[in-house]
Amino acid sequence: MHHTPYTVSDVMTRTVVAIGQEARFKEIVETMEQWKVSALPVLAGEGRVIGVVSEADLLPKEEFRESDPSRMEQLHRLDDVRKAGALTAGELMSAPALTAHAGDTLAQAARTMAFKSVKRLPVVDSAGMLQGIVSRSDLLKVFLRSDEDLAAEVRAEIGRLFPASSDEVAVGVTDGVVTLSGPIRDRPLVAVAARLVRAVEGVVDVTVDVTGTVPTPAGPQATGPEL
Repeated sequence: MHHTPYTVSDVMTRTVVAIGQEARFKEIVETMEQWKVSALPVLAGEGRVIGVVSEADLLPKEEFRESDPSRMEQLHRLDDVRKAGALTAGELMSAPALTAHAGDTLAQAARTMAFKSVKRLPVVDSAGMLQGIVSRSDLLKVFLRSDEDLAAEVRAEIGRLFPASSDEVAVGVTDGVVTLSGPIRDRPLVAVAARLVRAVEGVVDVTVDVTGTVPTPAGPQATGPEL
């Protein structure tokens, strides 16, 4: 059983097609078609990632084929106009490359993709050397975990939070949705338990049903001074 947190190294693709910065436009298109990919890391030297060429970087050549580059609306897209005249990967690539590291959590990689509106990230080591690539679909692999696997990890987490009542708290998982039910003596920790379960990779949602909460035994009653 794999325990949270998952990292990029758990889901990334290690065999990566890449190109050099001198690769020509047609070679780039042919490589994408051959390997059925929509972007390619661009490497320098022994494999250091210096940029990425995507389909979006190639499209301006077709988009501006019949256009007059001096038209005012195109002056607001100077980078695309420049790419329309580019011939090599070094001229076409988006640089510096947005990258991830193998030890990054999936949440970190997902935030980078979301904030920067990219579909994939080259994975590099501390020297910037290519190790793999991680895509949006790779990040979704955690939701393929079985309900049994999720339930086992959730029970372990609940046992650490509620050691005194872990055997009384029932954990059910259906299609990735976790249900916690049973007596929980520490009522203020219920919200903490829900957050803890949501943090388990692969959990879709959490439902908490603690209608059978056992009240915490009251302490000795204080008594006033004898008269």
